[in-house]
Amino acid sequence: MLSVIARAFRTPELRGKLLFTLGMIVLFRFGQILPAPGVHVQNVTACLTQARTGSSRTVLDMIQFFSGGGMLRLSVFALGIVPYITASILIQLLAVVIPRMAALRKEGQAGTAKVTQYTRYLTVGLAVLNATAIVAMARSGQIFASCDRPLLTGDDMLTVGTLVATITAGAVLVMWMGELVTARGVGNGMSILIFTQVVAVFPSYLATIMRQNPLAFALIMVLGVFLVAAVVFVEQGQRRVAVRYANRMVGRRVYGGTSTYIPIKVNQAGIVPVIFTSSLLMLPQLALSFPAVQSSPAAAWLTRYLVSGDHPVYVITYFALIVGFAFFYVSITFDPVEIAGNLRTYGGFVPGIRPGRPTAEYLNYLLNRLTAPGAVYLGVLSLIPIVAFVLLRDPATQQNFPFGGASILIMVGVGLETVKQIESQLQQRNYEGFLR
Repeated sequence: MLSVIARAFRTPELRGKLLFTLGMIVLFRFGQILPAPGVHVQNVTACLTQARTGSSRTVLDMIQFFSGGGMLRLSVFALGIVPYITASILIQLLAVVIPRMAALRKEGQAGTAKVTQYTRYLTVGLAVLNATAIVAMARSGQIFASCDRPLLTGDDMLTVGTLVATITAGAVLVMWMGELVTARGVGNGMSILIFTQVVAVFPSYLATIMRQNPLAFALIMVLGVFLVAAVVFVEQGQRRVAVRYANRMVGRRVYGGTSTYIPIKVNQAGIVPVIFTSSLLMLPQLALSFPAVQSSPAAAWLTRYLVSGDHPVYVITYFALIVGFAFFYVSITFDPVEIAGNLRTYGGFVPGIRPGRPTAEYLNYLLNRLTAPGAVYLGVLSLIPIVAFVLLRDPATQQNFPFGGASILIMVGVGLETVKQIESQLQQRNYEGFLR
């Protein structure tokens, strides 16, 4: 990987793309550190320090992880890339229930541009809702449950409105920066930005564990090496379904007769099922922050089974939801019937399988066989922080466990994809051919 990056910096065009991407990353991290107007910086810093040294869990643990440490600081980029990711997932789900959305995806570049525009509008709406919720929790003191210091310099509508507008504008700016990295930088800009958020908080997690439990730090580092190797092995695994195209006569020329393959990955769903499940299981914790729910009979049941984080009911629910969401997401992103129809239209066929419906059934059979171990793999990987907490009996280890399902998938997946894109661009510019 280092040799690929070194060769990329020796290529003038790629060097410009890499420097532009690094510049956007630096600007992105600066926005996550820069406090928004109306925030009491000293009180926020004191409450953040108190929360790190304590063992209590907060409602925003999962979202804080994806915000790169900016949410609890109430920074300009406090929301990070979360609104855009949520909007993209919702647009994909809407394509299943709204025929017009599904038709737009089949209209080529014009339809894709329209879907992108809808995603932007939805991102702005979600950013307004998320920013309003964050500011409301900051006013009521629910972000840091164990800290009673005021987090805002004022409680008037002007201060609150300015803070909401700033955080919303920051989320929109992050979306624009991600699109710029995609267009002028290296790889998918949104993936690189979320990779930056995860890597940014990674050293602090390791430092916290090392300070509180050196033995746990050593065990986690050894476990992390094996986990990274296992994730790389699984993420690279795929089933290549051979496809051949029949010969066609067009005038005096013969077209077709080529062979290719359809790649079906073991983890076809990626990180999306983990995000779905984590967001869904954060709802009981969020509901318990309201006084009406705290006084209800269901509060004790929710606290014991769905908020504790280590109860068998929570573990089984977490694992089952990840597996279920994995099958659901793969079913809406990989359509065997559509792929079989496209193969039949262009004269392609799977050797030994008749075109049309038999091909769709064969692809669906392979997809289910690969999704089953892939879904179990996602579930087991996501349960690792909970297992570490149970074995080590250290609450801080579970909160700061760096090799969780979401973090390691993002780091390994985005890192591998970025290096592949850089290498493919190098091959386009430095192709040696058969003769040197």
